[in-house]
This record gives sequence, C-alpha cells and structure tokens, in this order.
Amino acid sequence: MDQAQQLRNVIKRREQNNLRDDLSQMARIVTITSGKGGVGKSNFAVNLAVQLSKAGKRVIIFDADFGLANVEVMFGAVPQYNLSDFLYRRKGIQDIITPGPLDIGFISGGSGIIGLNNLDREQITDLVRSVDLLNDIADFILIDTGAGISEQVLEFVVASPEVLLISTPEPSSLTDSYSLLKALYRHPNFVVDATRIHVVSNRVVSEDEGQAVYDKLNSVVSQFLHGQLDYLGLIPQDAALERAVKQQKTVSISDPNSRSAKAFAALAANFLNGTRNPVSVHWGIAQMLSNFLMSRK
Repeated sequence: MDQAQQLRNVIKRREQNNLRDDLSQMARIVTITSGKGGVGKSNFAVNLAVQLSKAGKRVIIFDADFGLANVEVMFGAVPQYNLSDFLYRRKGIQDIITPGPLDIGFISGGSGIIGLNNLDREQITDLVRSVDLLNDIADFILIDTGAGISEQVLEFVVASPEVLLISTPEPSSLTDSYSLLKALYRHPNFVVDATRIHVVSNRVVSEDEGQAVYDKLNSVVSQFLHGQLDYLGLIPQDAALERAVKQQKTVSISDPNSRSAKAFAALAANFLNGTRNPVSVHWGIAQMLSNFLMSRK
C-alpha cells in the first residue's frame, strides 16, 4: 500500500471516530504561487499574513520554497528546526514553528517534503495526528511555494483547496502564469470543482491595469481550459514597498499607511469577507496532506 493510500485510510478512520467533524474548526489552507520568480510572491505571503493577523486571525506560514529563505529574511528570524526535524528527530509540530511578528508563526520545509515519500505507517499516523493540532492554533495556513512549474510546485497547488496566483502585467509573467494554469488543469489529480483560484495583480499602476491582468488570464482559461478564475484585487507600484523589500522589511508593518500596505489590507478584507466567490469546499490540513501525497504517486 502506497503512502497516499495509507494517509487517506488514517484520515478516514479519524473521521469515523468523530475526532474532528466540525469543519468550522479547521484552518483555511491557502497556497500562494506564481508562474515565474521575481513577481513578489513571498512578499505578498508575508504581508497577507500580517494583515490577517491585524484582523484578529491566527496565521501560520509554511515556507515551501526550499531553494530560498524569503519568509525568514523578511521576518528577521532564523528557524531552529524545520519539517525534517519533525519527521525524523522527534520534534513536536509546535517545536518547529518559528515565531514571527504579530504572533505569526512560520514553518520551514527544509528537505522534509522530499522525505514524505519514505514514511512508514507509524510515521504517517503520527504525522496526521500532529498536523491536525495546527487546526487548534491557526485560522489560516499559508503555503508559500517556489515559483514556476516544477513538479513540486504543482503538487502543492493540486493539493490545495484555495490558490492565490500572483501575476504582474509583464507579458512574460502573464505567459508563465497561464503555463502554470495549463499544467494544473492537465494534472490527473486536479479537481476543478474542489479548487478556487484567486488572481492577484501585482505591481500595477492603476485599477484598470490590475483588472486587465485578471481579464487576460481568465479569458484564456475560460476559452482553452474551460475554467474560471476569481479576481481578488491588486497591489500597486509603490516606492514604500520597494524600500521595504530592499531593507528586508514587511511594508504592512514598517509603513502601514503606504498605498501598498492599504492595498494588502483591502485584499485581506476581501479574502475574509468572502464577497468574491466564496470557497464552497473546505477541508483541513490533514486532508491537504493526503491530497499532496496522492499527487506524488
């Protein structure tokens, strides 16, 4: 029996035992991705986390961009442990959460995701029990993926019930965003009706330009993939944001009255209020892990 099937069986038994049957208690899982690097994906993840925290939500960021350490750099904190320590060195799930500003926690993936392919039955059972605890300490779990269309990125996106796709107006960014969406729709484990994809237009000079980014992507997805995207909003070009990035700071903290910080706040409000096509499918982090392992078969 493969790891994905083992994990699905463990989750099914937990559901049968009514260990967690209240969906309202489950953390909202959101994967943040982009078709190419350099479009501000990790910066968006951190600022969204700050704005959600300011709105009274408990947030954990899972940094799954293994080649870089953008989240910890912007938070100014170096993780002592990562997912590998949890899987193989008997650290508890809360031990590997590094505290950031405004009580935001983040988890470094390290090489732990690669090791998920080699777990035995006991390790899988422990994994489900442990990650389920995240539902008790978080309202949102934001997964910051690597950029591009690697197999690893697609696995996270396929497994997630909600996806935030960050794109800029640049033709190369739009092209790469569509390439990612095309690969996603063609993935054998992607379920269109179980996934909500939100588009965020970054580094735009006007509302019209932000809307145009969404319209172009949604048009080709509708025409060629027979799908539908959701427009969450935009982040404007802003000198304050550029300064914050250069100084390795989070603009929503360092300059909360800037145009970009206010835009992040508006996006978070849209996300919380559910005014733009609210997600109808809601599952927890354990189910997300099951979907993730299934995509790695």
